Amino acid sequence: MAKKQADKPDETKEKSAPAGEQPAGAETKKPRAAKAKAPKAEAAPAATVESASPGAPSAAAPPAAPAPTAPAAPAKKKGRQPGKPPHRGKKLLNKLKNDRQKILKAGAPPLKQAIALLKQIKRAKFDETVEVHMSLGIDTTQSDQMIRGSVPLPHGLGKVKRVVVFCQGDNIAKAKEAGADFAGGDELVEKVQKEGWLDFDVALATQDMMGKVSRLGKVLGPRGLMPTPKAGTVITAGQDVAQAVREQKAGKVEYRADKGGNVHAGVGKISFPDDKLAANITAFVEQIRAAKPAGVKGHYVKSITIAGTMTPGIPVTM
Repeated sequence: MAKKQADKPDETKEKSAPAGEQPAGAETKKPRAAKAKAPKAEAAPAATVESASPGAPSAAAPPAAPAPTAPAAPAKKKGRQPGKPPHRGKKLLNKLKNDRQKILKAGAPPLKQAIALLKQIKRAKFDETVEVHMSLGIDTTQSDQMIRGSVPLPHGLGKVKRVVVFCQGDNIAKAKEAGADFAGGDELVEKVQKEGWLDFDVALATQDMMGKVSRLGKVLGPRGLMPTPKAGTVITAGQDVAQAVREQKAGKVEYRADKGGNVHAGVGKISFPDDKLAANITAFVEQIRAAKPAGVKGHYVKSITIAGTMTPGIPVTM
């Protein structure tokens, strides 16, 4: 009994001790670390939800995102590829070889023989344009040696040109009577400037209209349609408007030397009779010879070559 009574005061002391203090000799307990909460499980995809509960409506589950697809490889185009010449058959290769041999055998024939040879080696089904190529001994870096102008051909080009004339007053009626497709003043200038109208092949302008037509340089210049005195498309005060229109409709050819000192121009169709083709070529060559600059030294005309649209060139002696 005495032992029980002696033990009771100790229990009361332990009970009466403050909650924050521990009795001497008692083991200190380490504080427990807070457990990390596991992240909530994401919602299962629509396919899993539907398979788990077949009776549930499909609208309750969010739609599944489409899987990314790899870009499809570009399909190879059939036919002619850029930068590669078209395939030539054995028959065509043999014809081209025979044509070259004929040209080498003929050398540099006179004009009439060259025209006859040109018609022999023709192979295209359409009516080819006959072109003249002249190599000139000019220095294109010198401004006084630039060759530019126009020449009326006796028998035309074989195609109809659409001619517009920028003029005013009585010249409008004269131009239309001579065969101009369009003729007018301010209204035509505004139509080209505002609407971008370019439904013509040759543009002529009288000298009094050049102040207004010069505003169309950005539109007509890049297309080679800007009237200029060097090309003969500006009608001066002493010239006849009707005559200028008739020359353009008949077939007036413009020429200009390129950076290599060469002049090229179309002078008719291969279906023309030989004498008409010869007359057109002669008129063009004589015009180029007459336009020889004073500063040229040595040979002025180095070579003359005629060719069709789809034929090799034939050197000519003239």
